[in-house]
Amino acid sequence: MKTRRSPLILLNTTPLVLLVLLSSSSVISPAESTTPPEKINTVLELDESNFDSTISTYDYVFVDFYAPWCGHCKRLAPELDVAAPILAELKKPIVIAKVNADKYTRLARKHEVDGYPTLKIYMHGVPTDYYGPRKAELLVRFLRKFVAPDVTILNSDSAIREFVEEAGTHFPIFIGFGLNETVMSNLAIKYKKKAWFSVASYFSDDVMVKYDFDKSPTLVSIHPSYNDHTVFYGPFEEEFMEEFITQNSLPLVVPINSETLKVLKDDQRKIVLTILEDDSEEKSQNLIKILKAAASGNRDLVFGYVGVKQWEEFTETFGVNKETKLPKMIVWDGDEEYLSVIGSDSIEEEDQGSQISQFLAGYREGRTERNRVTGPSLLGYISSLIGIRTVYIIVFLVAMLMFVQHISKEEPLRVGTQDQAEPATSSEAESSEYRPEDKQD
Repeated sequence: MKTRRSPLILLNTTPLVLLVLLSSSSVISPAESTTPPEKINTVLELDESNFDSTISTYDYVFVDFYAPWCGHCKRLAPELDVAAPILAELKKPIVIAKVNADKYTRLARKHEVDGYPTLKIYMHGVPTDYYGPRKAELLVRFLRKFVAPDVTILNSDSAIREFVEEAGTHFPIFIGFGLNETVMSNLAIKYKKKAWFSVASYFSDDVMVKYDFDKSPTLVSIHPSYNDHTVFYGPFEEEFMEEFITQNSLPLVVPINSETLKVLKDDQRKIVLTILEDDSEEKSQNLIKILKAAASGNRDLVFGYVGVKQWEEFTETFGVNKETKLPKMIVWDGDEEYLSVIGSDSIEEEDQGSQISQFLAGYREGRTERNRVTGPSLLGYISSLIGIRTVYIIVFLVAMLMFVQHISKEEPLRVGTQDQAEPATSSEAESSEYRPEDKQD
């Protein structure tokens, strides 16, 4: 009888055992596990087999798309090695990874790599191009912005000072003195990638004097690297605050270089560009102060300046040569056209404020002459924004199209495609100047 009863007991208990096993497996499922991912304190090497899984596993991943023969990449590699363990210890860790984009070309094309190195930070899987510094110390400070709170609460003068110091110089800072956190939260989330946001619940008269405001609530924008700040007294509806934030994402007068041009391409305003002989000269600095006064009253325009000595190739695209009388003012659309104001081609040394006012009045009244950006260095200027490889491919395809049209007008046009442009060789000369925007192809 015992041998007959045992199978019955086994059959009756089997469903319960299966239920327990299924329940246990669902509890420990990796998809539902609350165990944090493994801490990564070295630079990960990614390829097509582990790229997507890494991006989905870690909230913040900084990726260097490099080529082994690229000089800029070789200089960047040791900096990333230094930064990786520091970023791994943040409250919200940032993983540093790299991809040999010269080898894994399909992965590189998928992520729009157009030069080396191409740097991106993936936040919850969403990529953002990185144009910041590449030295380890500055890179760490810059990347901390992406994992910082949307709005930081400051409750003392020392907290305000430390916040501004820790924020560094690469992003504008917005501090709401006497403002409620909820007033700024939506805009802080929207513009988190472009600025620091905080509210100060307590501050002394010394702080009010330092930032030139005499009542609260008030919103102050700060540009530490330019020693520049602007005060906004309201109204504090989101529409008006957003207008203030967008207009003050740049300093009153912007020095034009390859880095600031990348920021300006997202700004829809026209650029009042002043071309100087040398923007470091004392007379140029005095003119820039006058331009700041003009800029504060014309926030629908961006005011910028560039020195011929600092970026001659760029100034040549606006027709500047050795015979051009400087300083020269134009209104640039940020693309291929600019306007000259008739009768206000240049600025004399006397009464420059009145001359700038006359220039702006002439522009607003339509007393202008339309010109196109020209010059042999335009290709170099464009390539600094989008990568020289992309430019070469476009030029090659256009040339091939013209060639095919020339040799055959009756045959249907057949255009082949090429999977990959040939990379430059390691023997090519490398630039001695190492800038954040540098890429090599």
